[in-house]
Amino acid sequence: MQNYLQILSTCKLFESISPSDLLTMLTCLSASVRSYIKGEFIFSEGEAPSRVGVVLTGSVHIIREDFYGSRVLLTVSEAPDVFGEAFACAEAAELPVSAVAASDCAVLLCDYRRIVKSCTNACEFHARLIQNMLNILANKNLSLTRKLEHLTQHNTREKLLSYLSEIARLTGNSRFTIPLNRQELADYLAVERSAMSAELSRMKTDGLLTYEKNKFELLP
Repeated sequence: MQNYLQILSTCKLFESISPSDLLTMLTCLSASVRSYIKGEFIFSEGEAPSRVGVVLTGSVHIIREDFYGSRVLLTVSEAPDVFGEAFACAEAAELPVSAVAASDCAVLLCDYRRIVKSCTNACEFHARLIQNMLNILANKNLSLTRKLEHLTQHNTREKLLSYLSEIARLTGNSRFTIPLNRQELADYLAVERSAMSAELSRMKTDGLLTYEKNKFELLP
C-alpha cells in the first residue's frame, strides 16, 4: 500500500485528506490492492456491487455487452480515477456493466459501505470522504451528459467532431492524444469501425483535422 500513497493522494476520493490520515482511512475502508492482466474482468455484469475501485496503474474500461456479444465502451478510467461508485452507492441489486482491465493494471478496492457510512471509530476525515464521493458522482453525471451529446449527433462525422472538440477543450490545446485506439473509439461513439475510419480519412482530406494513430490536431 505504501508504494501507491503518492498516486492515492491525487485521487479525488481522498482530496484534502492528509497522507498520515490516508493510511488509517485505507484500513478503515478494508482497502486492498489487486493486480489484473489486460482483458481480465475486475467487476462483471450481473454481480452484486460491493466494492469501489481506484485505478493505481494502467487503465480500466467500463463496458456493456449485449446478448450477441457486441461491446459498447461507456467510460475509460485511468490512474487515479474512481470507478464502480455509482452502482455500489445506489445499492443496485446487480451490476448492469462490467469493468475490464484495458491494460495490465493495479487497482485499489474498497468496501463501499465503509465509504458511505461513518465508521464506529468516528474518524474525523470520514465526513470529507463522503463529500468527496458526492463530488465524484456529480462529475460523473456531467461526463455522461457530455457523452450523450456525442451520441445524439446526427452522423459519424458530427459524433467525431463533438468528441474531439471536447478533448481539445479539456486539454486547452488543438493538439492532443486521446486514450482510445480505433476500435475503442468506435465502441465509445457506438459506430462501426471501418465506417468511422473512412470518415476520419475524409475529414483529413477536407482539412478539418490531422491525425496519427491516437494523436489528433483540429485545424482552424
